[in-house]
Amino acid sequence: MGDLYLDVAGAQVPKRDVVSDKQFLGRRLHQDRCEHRGSSRSGHRGRCRCRDRTGRAPEARNPPATVHSHGADPVELKSTRAELVGSTFVVFLSRPERRNAWTGRMHTEYRWLLEQAEADPAVKAVVVTGDPEGGAFCVGADAEALDGHAELGGYDAGIPDDVPRPGFGVDPAFDADFAYHFGLAKPVVAAVNGAAAGVGLVLACFCDLRFAVPGAKLTTAHGKLALPAEYGLSWHLPRLIGLGRANDLLLTSRVVTTDEALGMGLVNGLFDDVLGSTLTWVAEFLGPVARSSLAATRRQVYLDLHRDVATSVDDSLARFEAHMGSEEYREGVAALGEKRRPEFP
Repeated sequence: MGDLYLDVAGAQVPKRDVVSDKQFLGRRLHQDRCEHRGSSRSGHRGRCRCRDRTGRAPEARNPPATVHSHGADPVELKSTRAELVGSTFVVFLSRPERRNAWTGRMHTEYRWLLEQAEADPAVKAVVVTGDPEGGAFCVGADAEALDGHAELGGYDAGIPDDVPRPGFGVDPAFDADFAYHFGLAKPVVAAVNGAAAGVGLVLACFCDLRFAVPGAKLTTAHGKLALPAEYGLSWHLPRLIGLGRANDLLLTSRVVTTDEALGMGLVNGLFDDVLGSTLTWVAEFLGPVARSSLAATRRQVYLDLHRDVATSVDDSLARFEAHMGSEEYREGVAALGEKRRPEFP
């Protein structure tokens, strides 16, 4: 069963098509290691048989360095890692020996990292990608956990009750798994550096923008596992690419390449050097935009998915009045008159 899920995700991405984290000059936040039997990242890639009876996939035996936090207890990250590159917070889904497969711990750590990014004034945007040594973005739920769910005859998300809740409290419609992205103040961009299946594709879809390497394989995957569409993708995907295209991907669970996904509008662009190019894109196109504008516009876009046009117009007028009293607005007007790039904090 697990082998089927991993096979659906497709082949590994050539090393030349991804960017090694060693190339970055940004502030390294932490480093982790292989989660199984103390292996190095480039070593063990076989199936691990050490999952427990809850159906949850195994996590790290060797704890990594403690991560400093903003307004929260420090956390030891075993399934993710992060790095600040300029003002962009890069989150790596990092289970390379399992092709960056998703687990409850990874979800918990990912939410915690988003919470840190939201609280850090040095961060303007977030980019999420797969660990390059995993050869994939995220191949979906870990096959060991899938086997465990089958044995138990039920589903366990594997996340604690006190899981971080970034984006919660803005609107009740956003207070759910992955929908919490809509409540964030900072943009989240996916750099899809290889196969994305199941929940891996869900994560990419809930990001604001998606850039990918050419030829990577994408699939909703659930149908071939006798499961329904997961995590609200049946609601979100039609809004991204239209009902007909969404039904194509949801009803068939067929594999599509990122080249085809570009034509569908699911992917915003293709880059061989997807992480480096995404970071450049973020710096070039989001850099000149005020943080207050980014936060307000994101809020408008995702709230407007749930409300009528008149409410949207009224809300925009109220926001205009509030923003026109800001220092950022005055700087924007001055920069426009002086034909220069605005200097926003």
